[in-house]
Amino acid sequence: MDAHRHAMDLAAYQARAQSGPCFVCAFVAGEPGYAHETVFEDERHVAFLDKYPTVPGKLLVAPKRHVEHAVRDLTEAEYLGLMGVVRLVARAVEAALPVERTYLYTLGSRQGNAHLHWHVAGLPPGVPYDEQQFHALMTENGVLGAPGYDAAHTAQLLRSVIHQGLRES
Repeated sequence: MDAHRHAMDLAAYQARAQSGPCFVCAFVAGEPGYAHETVFEDERHVAFLDKYPTVPGKLLVAPKRHVEHAVRDLTEAEYLGLMGVVRLVARAVEAALPVERTYLYTLGSRQGNAHLHWHVAGLPPGVPYDEQQFHALMTENGVLGAPGYDAAHTAQLLRSVIHQGLRES
């Protein structure tokens, strides 16, 4: 584990994901303990920094209403709207941070983290090949934390890029 990463309590995370409230719904409702740095929000979607980032600027994008399945629970228009937000924030990550490749993926299940959310993770340049892809995304390999990662600064940078991009489009 490098100097900017620290171990994550995976057992506590799993217990919270499986027995706690829906983390996206709790975040959207403003419940204490579920705060995240928001980088984009409209009437239907929210994009926010991952609380347990494995790469700088790792974001989650979700519909505000509780949806669990990307294919069955969204109309085509809702799906395309959500993917438009995923693309918007992914482009902001690529504009604001040094990124070799951007990973987009969705995880979760009925057993935990059921609320549909997309991960947007920009792979920094220079990461050795054997530490890329799944390896770079796995919290088992550590998460970024102080002093090497300033989430508030990263969120502000991303909000600025998104705001600028929205004004130009």
